[in-house]
Amino acid sequence: MVHAQFDPTAREALADAAVAAKIAKDLTWQQIADAAGLSPAFTTAAILGQHPLPEKSALAVAELLDLDADATWLLQTIPLRGSIPGGVPTDPTIYRFYEMLQVYGTTLKALVHEQFGDGINFRLDVKKVADPEGGERAVITLDGKYLPTKPF
Repeated sequence: MVHAQFDPTAREALADAAVAAKIAKDLTWQQIADAAGLSPAFTTAAILGQHPLPEKSALAVAELLDLDADATWLLQTIPLRGSIPGGVPTDPTIYRFYEMLQVYGTTLKALVHEQFGDGINFRLDVKKVADPEGGERAVITLDGKYLPTKPF
């Protein structure tokens, strides 16, 4: 049976424990995602309390990170989403995304709704690529799928 969380406290504590285990075991998010059988973006978001994991993935992640049965169950619950508390984010990386959405959020909404209507979900991918001017750049792809919103 699917269960939902209505208080983020338990998932936040689990995220802290999972990240501590990841660090102690010197694992990458990719290694954890490989164990889960899911993408790094989805797996990371789930462990950080933003998605539920399927049972098989939750069991694999819990085993890899030495998490107990309660944590395994909690990884499968639908969380209360939202990882940025109220106010403007102060972390520079998160702020850049916040700033981008502040500037382009309504533009993206207008263009997506004009082309697809209401009802988009996303896949996320992050890749490191060489910058022709030297160094490296992050290429972040949000790949949206149209899911019509239906009145009920």
